[in-house]
Amino acid sequence: MLEVGGPLLLVGCGKMGGALLAGWIEQGVKPSEVSVVEPNRDAAEAVAAMGARVLGAAGKLEAGFAPAVVLLAVKPQQMDAVLPEVRRFAGAKTVFLSIAAGKPIAYFEAGLGPAAAVVRAMPNTPAAVGRGMSVLSANDKADGAQRKVCEQLLSAVGEVAWVEDEGLLDPVTAVSGGGPAYVFLLIEALAEAGVEAGLPEDLAMRLARVTVAGAGELVHQAAEPAGKLRENVTSPGGTTLEALEILMAPDGLQPLMTRAIAAATRRSRELAS
Repeated sequence: MLEVGGPLLLVGCGKMGGALLAGWIEQGVKPSEVSVVEPNRDAAEAVAAMGARVLGAAGKLEAGFAPAVVLLAVKPQQMDAVLPEVRRFAGAKTVFLSIAAGKPIAYFEAGLGPAAAVVRAMPNTPAAVGRGMSVLSANDKADGAQRKVCEQLLSAVGEVAWVEDEGLLDPVTAVSGGGPAYVFLLIEALAEAGVEAGLPEDLAMRLARVTVAGAGELVHQAAEPAGKLRENVTSPGGTTLEALEILMAPDGLQPLMTRAIAAATRRSRELAS
């Protein structure tokens, strides 16, 4: 059971915030312990249906409200307007957990004050189905108990890892943050290649979707590394090897992916500066 150790304030309940809220409730957090700031009417109604308290703005929280965690799940461009509303919670008993891309810990320390305990996280969209990957980094004001509760909150929707060097969140953003989009593109490309080979469009897309989903579940459950699983599918002199000789050529998939991740990492650093 997930125990936060006090009230939980979720600021923003879009797709990621909603996935987190559902995961927390599933893991045993009482909806009555969660207050949600969400001005969008449809999203607010969804929150209310889950049993959590919902408000249109953080300024409407009662004066004595003291959250153990303030989870910031608004878009990065909205953060400047949000921080002044939650700054009053900064102190030893509250940790701020941000999932906003491109906003470094220093940004939150500047906006919340030097006493703020801050944990920055980079989750990804498979959190919506409980299969997310989140990587966290914290400032020195966040103690062990606060780090643990932040880890538990994100573990409710998938796996969690930590990095001490916040700068590593830039390549993390490139690999796992954007990773689902790369996989979806692979599905599109695989289906298109099937159409070019003569398959009906609907069948080609079905084959691509189910194959990628199945391969993902296989690598999730298998003890062997991905390379070994690839070898298991590849018969000597067979059709898969013929395709892999193109994909694994010096100008094949790996150098292309390396350039793509480097470009995304560079852009992540630009956004954080």
